[in-house]
Amino acid sequence: MNIGDTVRVVPLDGKAAERAFWGLPQRLYRDDPHWVAPLLLERHELLSAKNPFFEHARHQAWLAWRGDEVVGRISAQVDRLHELTHGDRVGYFGLIEAQDDPAVFAALLGTAETWLREQGMTEVRGPFNLSINEECGLLVDGLDTPPMVMMGHALPYYGARIEAQGYAKAKDLLAYIVGTDFRFSPAAQRVLDRERGKVTLRPVDFRHLDRDIAILRAIFNDAWAGNWGFVPFTEAEFKALGQLVRWLVDPGFVQIAEVAGQPVAMIAVLPNINEAIADLNGRLLPFGWAKLLWRLKVRHPRGVRVALMGVRQGLQRTRLGTALAMLVIDAARQTALRRGVRQAEMSWILEDNRGMRSIIESLGSCCYKRYRIYSKAL
Repeated sequence: MNIGDTVRVVPLDGKAAERAFWGLPQRLYRDDPHWVAPLLLERHELLSAKNPFFEHARHQAWLAWRGDEVVGRISAQVDRLHELTHGDRVGYFGLIEAQDDPAVFAALLGTAETWLREQGMTEVRGPFNLSINEECGLLVDGLDTPPMVMMGHALPYYGARIEAQGYAKAKDLLAYIVGTDFRFSPAAQRVLDRERGKVTLRPVDFRHLDRDIAILRAIFNDAWAGNWGFVPFTEAEFKALGQLVRWLVDPGFVQIAEVAGQPVAMIAVLPNINEAIADLNGRLLPFGWAKLLWRLKVRHPRGVRVALMGVRQGLQRTRLGTALAMLVIDAARQTALRRGVRQAEMSWILEDNRGMRSIIESLGSCCYKRYRIYSKAL
C-alpha cells in the first residue's frame, strides 16, 4: 500500500527484514528511559513456526518504509480458536511501532485492515502481540514507569494516532501494584479464617510438571471462560509456559489450591525479567546469559508479576471462592517475601471485573497502568 507515494508498506520477508522489524523499537525508544529492550532471541521466536499460537492462527507482518528508512511495522492475525469460541469474525492487529507520522499509521493500519477483510473478517481489534493470552493492549496511562515482564510499553502519541484512523476503545485492561508486605483487611481475614480449613495449598511439583501444567491449564480455562475476548490456552501453548516456569520460576510462585481433593484455584507469578535484562540491550551474547541467570537465580528481581490466576466458575461469587483467591495470593506472597521481592504487579484485570478488582484493592494496591484494546468495523 502506498500513501502519497511517500510511505511503502511491504510484507515481512527475509532475515534482513526480520532484523529491521525487531530492531525498529531500539531507534524509536532510544530517548525513553522507561523502555526495556526485549530479548531479541525471544522476539524472533514469536513470529516463527515454533510458536504454538500458529497451530490455530494465521498471520502476516509488514514493514513501512520511507525511502530507504524503516519507519513502522505491524502484524495482523486471524485466530481460529477465537472464531470457534465467540462465533464472530474478529481479526487482530498487533506489534505496531511507528514514527510520529499520521501517514505511517494510516498506511500500516490500512494495510492490516485490507488483509483482514480479505480473510473474511468484519471487525478488527488490537493491539494483540499476538493473542489475548500474550502481550496485549496499548499502554495509555502509566508511561512513566518501566513495564513488567510480558507487559507492553508505548510512546505517548500512539493512542491518538490509532484513534485518528477510526479506532475506538473496546476495553481497558488494568495493572495494579502492591507491596509484598500488605495485610488483609479485618473483613477479609475473617473470611480466610472461616474457610481456610477447607483448602489444601501446594506449590507446583517439578517432578510431575506435565501433570501439574495440565491441572493449571484446566483451572485457568474454566475460570476465564466467561470473560470478554477469552480464548482457551491450548495444550501446546501451556506446555511452552511450563518450560518457562521450569527454568525461571521458584516453584513456590505457582500454587494450586484443592478442596475435597479437587484442584479448584491456581496462581502463577513471574519474576520481573525486565529488571534483569534492562542493561542487556536485547542481547544474550557474549555474557548476557550469565548475567541473566545470576540475576534471576541468585540476586532475584525485586518485582514480580501475577500473570495467571483463576478460581473455577462453580466457586466464583461465593465466600469460598473469595477465600481461594486470597489464599493463593498469600501463598505466592510468602515465596516473594522469602526471595526479597518488594513489589508485585497484578495484571491484567478487565476494568469491569469488579469482583477481582475489589479483592485486589482490598490489599492496598493501586491501579498504576492502563492498557487499551481498540476496535473498528471493517
